[in-house]
Amino acid sequence: MTKNRTNPKVDAYFARAKKWPEEIKKLREILLGCGLSEELKWGKPTYTFEQKNIVAINQLKDNAALLFFKGALLKDAKGILIRPGEHSQSARWMKFTSSREIAAMKPVLKAYVQEAIEAEKAGLKVNFEKSRELTLPDELKSKFDEVPSLKAAFTALTPGRQRAYVLYFSGAKQSATRAARIEKYVEQILAGKGFNER
Repeated sequence: MTKNRTNPKVDAYFARAKKWPEEIKKLREILLGCGLSEELKWGKPTYTFEQKNIVAINQLKDNAALLFFKGALLKDAKGILIRPGEHSQSARWMKFTSSREIAAMKPVLKAYVQEAIEAEKAGLKVNFEKSRELTLPDELKSKFDEVPSLKAAFTALTPGRQRAYVLYFSGAKQSATRAARIEKYVEQILAGKGFNER
């Protein structure tokens, strides 16, 4: 997709947007002005530089957000970047609740995007902590015994997908809840899909 031009698939996304429509349109306008290419990836407007993911627009329940894929590399001089989750190593959010706030932050947003582009040009990489050995919940081990093909399918998933499932399953305090969560995702795991994939 040509830089500074809108992508028809993303146009359709914005036409359907119900949460934070004005805010995400304002973010789009700023990102398109930064010389990025616009694509629809993972169902989200994603902005790339030389086919490398830089930032994505997200409609969350309580705010609109920009997700910097390698936000951990940014200096964050304004202290406005947030980890999406405690286990996030690379990505960082920037959240907004009004288009006025976004307009006021435009020079800062452009500077952060430019810094992210420069990090990509320089080939900078996020130093990921060695992932700790996954501790599978007992309920998942039991399900593997019950459905051997589930164990094979789970083992075939990428380490990141395995980790996402284990974190979600283990996050439940009660055994019954863990078992229910596992049951709900059996078909998805057998289909080779990650936790957030549809």
